[in-house]
Amino acid sequence: MEGIGNEGYELPGFRFHPTEEELVGFYLKKKLEGQQFSLDIIGTLDLYKHDPWELPGLSYIHGEREWFFFVPRDTKSAVPRRSRLTKSGYWKATGSDKPVRNKMFHCIGLRKTLVFYRGKTPTGEKTDWIMKEYRMPDFCQAIK
Repeated sequence: MEGIGNEGYELPGFRFHPTEEELVGFYLKKKLEGQQFSLDIIGTLDLYKHDPWELPGLSYIHGEREWFFFVPRDTKSAVPRRSRLTKSGYWKATGSDKPVRNKMFHCIGLRKTLVFYRGKTPTGEKTDWIMKEYRMPDFCQAIK
């Protein structure tokens, strides 16, 4: 199924503003379980092959100042840490992972905030591009 952006659909009045709980507990969970969505809103993209200013045009949802993608994990690497280099710079994590909690305050996932730096690491120039990365680890009990 192609994404709504790829088919050129414009849905007047439609806004996609999921909460963190919805992103992790519904969209990401269903994607990891292999379930299909009736409307393909979030595309899959190897995000690190693109610079941040290219992402708006690659998103299925247009017109907002935030874009959503499922990013495949690098399963070839024995090291869980992935390279966050792009053609023009790199994404750098800021701070530690934060828990994403459901209404019962159970940890259902983790959020990492990253900032894009233009140039080579570690001397790149900080930009205003910010990314939030969500993931579902096997457990969240160790996260407070």
